[in-house]
Amino acid sequence: MQNEIYKPSNKMASSAWINEEMYFEMYERSISDPEKFWAEQANNLEWMQSFTKVKDVSFEAPNVSIRWFEDGVLNASVNCIDRHLVNKANETAIIWESDDPKFDAKVTYKELH
Repeated sequence: MQNEIYKPSNKMASSAWINEEMYFEMYERSISDPEKFWAEQANNLEWMQSFTKVKDVSFEAPNVSIRWFEDGVLNASVNCIDRHLVNKANETAIIWESDDPKFDAKVTYKELH
């Protein structure tokens, strides 16, 4: 396997949510203070019941355990579909490609809902 890097076009990069500098800053925060960083990221979601603990991990064999946001409750449909209906109802949410290249489909958020 080659280690080629495919850089995005300037047009694509200019419309990205974050740039390379922001990415590395976020990465560093995720390493230096993971609980705070991931709590911030989790707050971008809509929780039915908010979490009180970000992570609970143990690497002690044989009882390795990794739990994130274990006391919080999410609704995947709300976060993946419903919250986008106001501004993106008629935009494509899923592009389905069949095994036969003649068939594909674009499904909007409204259709998924």
